[in-house]
Amino acid sequence: MRRTVAAVLLLGLVAGCGGNAPTEQGSGQWSFKDDRGKEVTAPKRPERVVAQVSAAGALKDYGINVVGTFGPLKRADGTTDPEAGSIDPSQVTDVTGPGYGEIDFEKFAALNADLVVAGYYPEVTGLWHLTAEFEEKVLKVAPTVGIGQSKIQLPDGIKRFKELAKSLGADVESAKVKADEEAFTKAADRLKAIGRKMTDAKQKIQVVGADPKLFYVAVPARNPDLDWYVKELGLPLLTPDKPDTEGGGYFQSLSWENSGTYKEHVIMWDTRQHVLNPEQMKEGHPVFQGLPAVQAGRFVEWNAVAPLSYSSYAGIMNKLADQLDQVLAK
Repeated sequence: MRRTVAAVLLLGLVAGCGGNAPTEQGSGQWSFKDDRGKEVTAPKRPERVVAQVSAAGALKDYGINVVGTFGPLKRADGTTDPEAGSIDPSQVTDVTGPGYGEIDFEKFAALNADLVVAGYYPEVTGLWHLTAEFEEKVLKVAPTVGIGQSKIQLPDGIKRFKELAKSLGADVESAKVKADEEAFTKAADRLKAIGRKMTDAKQKIQVVGADPKLFYVAVPARNPDLDWYVKELGLPLLTPDKPDTEGGGYFQSLSWENSGTYKEHVIMWDTRQHVLNPEQMKEGHPVFQGLPAVQAGRFVEWNAVAPLSYSSYAGIMNKLADQLDQVLAK
């Protein structure tokens, strides 16, 4: 598999590992053990944080505002990219560079950051949206924290960002956070009820992404949200028969001629900007067009790499439940 696919599409098809709780030492030094197993320290609690966009969104939902972001922040129409969640693009400096994993180092240095936060995938060198080369440059300015994005379930990643936010001074027991957690639980219950109905009706969902050359069927167990939807909520998501052996096994890649390999009742599609949307997937792909779910318009959205917070996923799960209610009636 090409490196570009692994870096861009594959990592987008996944969306923290467990770790030690953060500490603040009596001397005033700040310390946090991240999901790479690194004890990250600073002379004092960091106040000027730069973060990969979904990490920034998660921190904001817990009350920590960042000064800069890198990664997809705005879409072509000017709206906030879903990856950035509740971040207001006008309130942060975008330091994204021209290529994947690159940053505009001049802009970054001008922010006087004292901490950089990003997702972490064990199978990829460097932090998410930050190559090893650029992380080395960043480390000359500020320490980095990596929060795991794979081999976990959704609530674990949410808790890790909650722990990080607490270490940075957030009130994670506030009324807002408690209300967000309650909304998260209620939304999860909605999906659980839908999962029971679909299972009883022997219906399944296949989760897909696509580019002009290949059609990808996601492996739920390799994605924190999807894995939890299956194992804890009982949502009947298809596991493809032959996941790719390269790139971490996040999906099975198929030619467009084989895009009809799985004929499940509903198609959940990756909504990121660089992935084909349903109308684009239909263009010039008769096999895909012939799928029963496509002909019936049974599509629902997958926010593959959204911020790991209660607020973010309460909204995502409620929207998914609404969409499933609609398409299952077709």
